[in-house]
Amino acid sequence: MKKIRQPRSKPTRFELELLHLLWKRDGATVRELHEELRQAREIGYTSVLKTLQIMTEKGLVEREEADKAHLYRAARTEKQTKKQLVSDLSERLFSGSAAQLALHALSTHTIKADELRLIRELIERKERES
Repeated sequence: MKKIRQPRSKPTRFELELLHLLWKRDGATVRELHEELRQAREIGYTSVLKTLQIMTEKGLVEREEADKAHLYRAARTEKQTKKQLVSDLSERLFSGSAAQLALHALSTHTIKADELRLIRELIERKERES
């Protein structure tokens, strides 16, 4: 089984945007990412390339050669990344309390009925596991 290494630093907002595209596509070239980003805003090809190079150094993405282009893939799954970021946030702001993190998130955001149902189901499942 392939060992998953921890990234050396947290992704920036733009790096997270690129990670979302990579998760959606299961890998992409700089050109493909640049073309998709340009649909929403003006951004230079070299900005995308440089950010991916930095992300490679940080351990956020992996690069492999595919023909003449480099193919970039997220080094960790979306689920693994979210789990790590939420865990770090919980530790830094709420002394590791998942309950305090959840209470704060619920009190500061509007929650839709279907989201409330999912939260109730999760609470019930956690209560059964206890």
